[in-house]
Amino acid sequence: MLTINQLEKFDSNKMYRVYDEWPNIARNQYEKQLEQVDFDNVSHIVFAGMGGSGAIGDIFASILSKTDIHVDVVKGYQLPKTVNSDTIVVTTSVSGNTEETLRILNDSNSLQAKIIAFSDGGKIQQYCDQNQINHRKISMIHSPRASFPTFLYSMMQVFESVLPIDKIDIKNSINILEKQKEKIFSENLVNENPALDLSQWITKIPLIYYPWGLEAAAIRFKNSLQENAKMHAITEDVIEACHNGIVAWSKKSEIQPILIKGADDHSKTKERWNILKEFFHEKNIEFKEIDSIKGGIFSKLINLIYFLDYTSIYKAISLEIDPSPVEPIDFVKQKLKS
Repeated sequence: MLTINQLEKFDSNKMYRVYDEWPNIARNQYEKQLEQVDFDNVSHIVFAGMGGSGAIGDIFASILSKTDIHVDVVKGYQLPKTVNSDTIVVTTSVSGNTEETLRILNDSNSLQAKIIAFSDGGKIQQYCDQNQINHRKISMIHSPRASFPTFLYSMMQVFESVLPIDKIDIKNSINILEKQKEKIFSENLVNENPALDLSQWITKIPLIYYPWGLEAAAIRFKNSLQENAKMHAITEDVIEACHNGIVAWSKKSEIQPILIKGADDHSKTKERWNILKEFFHEKNIEFKEIDSIKGGIFSKLINLIYFLDYTSIYKAISLEIDPSPVEPIDFVKQKLKS
């Protein structure tokens, strides 16, 4: 079992302390009075960002999937061909210097799309200032991935007019985070801590199964394991996996399945979960089940992400790995500059 001394020793930049404060950060950020954007007659929104910023786009895509608004999430250099002057392009880069997001910002401007950008300054703010583009400066806390609630809850307020969520539901999501915190934070390093328990169970390469609506949480978990614990991880849609990926279990594997299930999954998705579990039992394949809370999609996603991000930090510390440094990413960025 991990101890607070181990967290202090191996987490050099004290990332875990930021996560202990996620509910407070979310509440303080959402209560700030940020100028909203007029989204009248919006039919197409593009969310552009990489890493944690891309995960924010995934969450908005899930929320807006129940509306008539067409949503694209871009994690790369190219905009969809459907972007025009009636499109809103939302670019997010915590650092403000993400190369791919800067390219999207420039291309969106040349297409005369409506743009709003979020960053903690950097080149993105400079570009927006020079081109009279709507920009919101949000301060980074610790690192881009740890700043997740800061940016997410700020954007939830800015986009309030277009989201099919009541303010009370967003505030309730913060209350849910506070309840989750008591179970998983660094002052509860006991056997009953579910994030700590999952981190101890993961000893090989996790394969994260998810239903379509919870894709954002699965991808975020994969990314967090890769960045924090410096380990490989895989994601698969549970329905698609039943048409291909399940065949890989025909032989012994060093992969560990984790099933992220939604409380309100479609009846046919629940049927697939049961069949998949039956198959695993017959093959003597050990697996873990992670059940979402009941409620709206936003509360489900943010609660899962909080729990699974903590899991990745605890996994890092159990491996005596500092979760903060990301030298390979720095290597790539340096090569792009040369």
